[in-house]
Amino acid sequence: MRTVKEVSELTGVSIRALHHYDAIGLLKPTKVTRAGYRLYDDKALRRLQTILLFRELQFSLKQIKAILDDPNFDPAQALCQQIKMLELQYKRIGELIDLARRIRSKGVDVMNFDAFDTKEIRAHKAEVMEKWGNTKAYQQYEQKNVSVNKQSELATSLMLKFVELGKLKHLAPKQTEVQVKIKALQQFITDNYYECTPEILSSLGEMYVNDERFRQNIDKAGGKGTAEFVNQAILVYCSY
Repeated sequence: MRTVKEVSELTGVSIRALHHYDAIGLLKPTKVTRAGYRLYDDKALRRLQTILLFRELQFSLKQIKAILDDPNFDPAQALCQQIKMLELQYKRIGELIDLARRIRSKGVDVMNFDAFDTKEIRAHKAEVMEKWGNTKAYQQYEQKNVSVNKQSELATSLMLKFVELGKLKHLAPKQTEVQVKIKALQQFITDNYYECTPEILSSLGEMYVNDERFRQNIDKAGGKGTAEFVNQAILVYCSY
């Protein structure tokens, strides 16, 4: 058994991220001691390795959890798919390097956008989600069949929610004005993505602070500390 600190040192995953994985049910410790210490066995480490491979392939934590929790999930098949996607990424990176070198040698007027095409990678990602990621929330999102342009509009609208919340950081998370904004955030997600239950909203709040990309984007929209503020406000909202 390894402690959370030992797992963090071994894998490079922060202790905070491991705590978050536990909170959302993505990677539960094998055992929790009476003193509250999380312990992980080899089976848990193998699951973490699978998680990290999917993260390298740009799967979200929600998608990874849906895949791993599917009763039909086959680690061997998943590894084959991961290898294929990594090979495609390797090929794409090589093409990007070649393009950059051609531009350097022939001048900035060289234009070729083939290397930026991620169609094949996205197709394989969709295949993985179709095979193992069919949770209710994911199915609801897929059924909306949102266009690329609409996705961009929704992302912008979602960021505006964080801009509004960022302006309220001087208030306590439990203040009515803040809680009204959190309710609006929950409704926005339900209306445009999937039913945002209190459990899902709580998990999203944790993700906003523990996933570095989310934290950076939210703090960029609403100002430093917005992600943490939103998470605290969500915790209050979901405790009612």
